[in-house]
Amino acid sequence: MTDKFREECGIFGIFGHAEAANLTYLGLYALQHRGQESVGISTSDGHRLRQHKAMGYVADAFDEDALKHLVGTSAIGHVRYSTAGESGLRNAQPIQIDCAHGEIAVGHNGNLVNAEELRNALVQQGSIFQTTSDTEVLLHLYARSKAATPDEALVEAIQQAQGAFSLVLLTRDRLIAARDPHGFRPLTIGRLGDAYIVCSETCALDLIDATWVRDVEPGEVLIISAAGVKSIKPFARAQRAHCVFEHVYFARPDSYVFGQSVNEVRTAFGRQLAKEQPADADVVVPVPDSGVCAATGYAFAAGVPLQMGLIRNHYVGRTFIEPQQSIRHFGVRVKLNPVKSILAGKRVVLVDDSLVRGTTSRKIVKMVRAAGATEVHVRISCPPTVSPCFYGVDTPQRAELIAATHSLEEVRKYIEADSLGYLSLDGLLAAAGPDRSSYCTSCYTGEYPVAFPRNEAAYLQLALKLVK
Repeated sequence: MTDKFREECGIFGIFGHAEAANLTYLGLYALQHRGQESVGISTSDGHRLRQHKAMGYVADAFDEDALKHLVGTSAIGHVRYSTAGESGLRNAQPIQIDCAHGEIAVGHNGNLVNAEELRNALVQQGSIFQTTSDTEVLLHLYARSKAATPDEALVEAIQQAQGAFSLVLLTRDRLIAARDPHGFRPLTIGRLGDAYIVCSETCALDLIDATWVRDVEPGEVLIISAAGVKSIKPFARAQRAHCVFEHVYFARPDSYVFGQSVNEVRTAFGRQLAKEQPADADVVVPVPDSGVCAATGYAFAAGVPLQMGLIRNHYVGRTFIEPQQSIRHFGVRVKLNPVKSILAGKRVVLVDDSLVRGTTSRKIVKMVRAAGATEVHVRISCPPTVSPCFYGVDTPQRAELIAATHSLEEVRKYIEADSLGYLSLDGLLAAAGPDRSSYCTSCYTGEYPVAFPRNEAAYLQLALKLVK
């Protein structure tokens, strides 16, 4: 099911716990949905940093021996899906260096829009880069800083970054968390006994029985050490721009993100969608798993039964071998299978969280019809996606976004649905919470809250080529 925006990354950090590596491993396990390309953990025992990184899933990358090697009472971890830089072990995070300010490791969720400019300037000054990741730029800025203390050097480096960043950093004796002044990506703080935790989503806290404390504030740098917690706010105040797609698709429904229950927000999307885009139907069917919450809300508001008319195979790997003899819709069918007893002879409302290229939606509609549905009405619990994201989400080029280049009727015909309806932008923001002005909606509007550092049109053209 590749016709989705790709998750960005997930980060986790813990300070002051005897089982730091094991708990970081579990935290990353809970955040696996945010990135499946690579995984890494760095630990500190107060004297030196150790690290283990690998390609693939958390469960495959770490065994008991690998975790035993990661000694220490502090750790950070990262699961990655690349949005800047190629996919490969050299770009796996945390990225770890040793410099005049001491050893440091960093894990990053987001995308620095001025990374190329900073990188070019650093190369001209003699810096030698080991990765193609935008995250490495921050480490070079840190290493070259003439600031008197490592804390000051770190703040100086972060202040030069523009764009979206939620960071966890580990030194010999400190855990640092930082969030960009717009707050694009989530970052939250928890406690487990005397230990402090920072992570992308609260579901990671739940898994290890930690208690949520608060979110890292936009523009805040949090320095955690044996002396306690120090909060620094080195950025000018900026308009908040929380990524609304965290609520639409990225975050796990059992998490709280930007202070809101993801499950409740998605269910509210579905209720609002039913008001805006009703359909005469016999059954509401979610596209699992990401469409379930919105479908629940839609069915409740519409007074139409919700049934699981599509069953997902959760044990499919990232690749599979297709038989030589063609099987209709094989790529979708290996992951989803229709329940004919639910669909046959029914008018079906098919609820999904988003529609990007339309290719998968087209195959699912055909599959539901082949199972006997008399009508298929597709409902999408977000507005039409018309623009790429440059703030840490892997999105297709604009030309590949079907809603950017085709009318609603043309999209409906392409996916072969009887009707197609999207949630309006006003409806999305109303359902997302009380502060509708706090969200970034650039993927629906083409309006970007952080200006690009060069001629914007030229930057967008370049970015369209870089995003994979």
